[in-house]
Amino acid sequence: MRTRANQPVPLQAIVAVTNDLTTDQRVDRTCKTLQQHSYNVLLVGRRRTNSLTLAPRSYQTHRMQLLFEKGPLFYAEFNLRLFFFLIFRSHHLLVSNDLDTLPATYFAHLVSRMIFFFSFSRDRGAPIHLHDCHEYFRGVPELVGRRFAPMMWKALEDMIFPHLKRVIAVNTSIARIYSEEYGVPVTAVRNLPFRKPLTPDNMKKALQIGENRKVIYYQGAVNVDRGLEEAVCALQYLKTDAVLIIVGTGDIFHELQSLIVREKRENQVILTGPVPFEKLHEYTQMADVGLSIEKDIGINYHYALPNKIMDYIQANVPLLVSPFPEMKTIVEGYRIGACIAGHAPESLAGSIDAMLGNPSQLEQYKENLKLAAEELCWENEQHKLSEILTIKC
Repeated sequence: MRTRANQPVPLQAIVAVTNDLTTDQRVDRTCKTLQQHSYNVLLVGRRRTNSLTLAPRSYQTHRMQLLFEKGPLFYAEFNLRLFFFLIFRSHHLLVSNDLDTLPATYFAHLVSRMIFFFSFSRDRGAPIHLHDCHEYFRGVPELVGRRFAPMMWKALEDMIFPHLKRVIAVNTSIARIYSEEYGVPVTAVRNLPFRKPLTPDNMKKALQIGENRKVIYYQGAVNVDRGLEEAVCALQYLKTDAVLIIVGTGDIFHELQSLIVREKRENQVILTGPVPFEKLHEYTQMADVGLSIEKDIGINYHYALPNKIMDYIQANVPLLVSPFPEMKTIVEGYRIGACIAGHAPESLAGSIDAMLGNPSQLEQYKENLKLAAEELCWENEQHKLSEILTIKC
């Protein structure tokens, strides 16, 4: 559609996610890429009782205040509210992020297509729906070992997924699993950050960490089976003078606080709580080694390529990771870190000491990280998202 001055009119895109928008870099990058394609973008999430204030963004945001914050009632309320929110707003593109936003966006998309086909005005083209798989949702640790919840999610996925026309996934492993399971094409669009320059490290001073003290660093969800409890317990075996910094929050945040007290590690662990992603790079740069040591408790973790790995790379931080396929390929391919031998605290301490106690190897990792940072950035990946938006379905 064009104006009388022959200028394109921006199309409307609505992007949906169940989090509170504060720390989600992937949807932020999606929104900015959509803006480059002349979309006016509205990002929809939820507001929690402890949500931080959102920093100004180049696109619109809306956070729904819900009665329930977790469990089946939360997901039911969110999708019901989101469905009615979407059908009463004009849009040309809907983007669902993960299975927990798919029901509302998919059925709202069907409504919008029905309206389009019965409309006399079709100059803007049929509405589009894009589904983004951040993970293999039914394999998340919170569902592993449970019976009823995975069955319900699978029933929804089985009903909707085979009919999807545009699907992307966070890495090639997850894309392959979904494509084989449902017989639909799935494009891998990796969760890479924008290229970020290195800046002076002022965060160690701000957190009152001695200049010569090493920093073991984790950022992301403070959830079950991320190896965080083992990392805290490993400190008693550590020979290097180091502090463990954990940036983020999650389901086991308070349990981790209690563990730190029980282990008498208050002087060796700093819990920052949630940090807006706009400020995260400043925190990440102070690290000497970045952890991504998830446990192999399900398909989702086994094939994960966590956001934090790419953030560590942009911050020139050597990595210590679990030996899972996607992570191992990156770390060993670019020679930017090492894989742990196991999660036993004493073994984990040995892996950390082996890295921190070898300055020449750390410097080589940092040199190799420069190339990795140049190649593994959103500027080199976003064309995949652009291409899938323009395909004819």
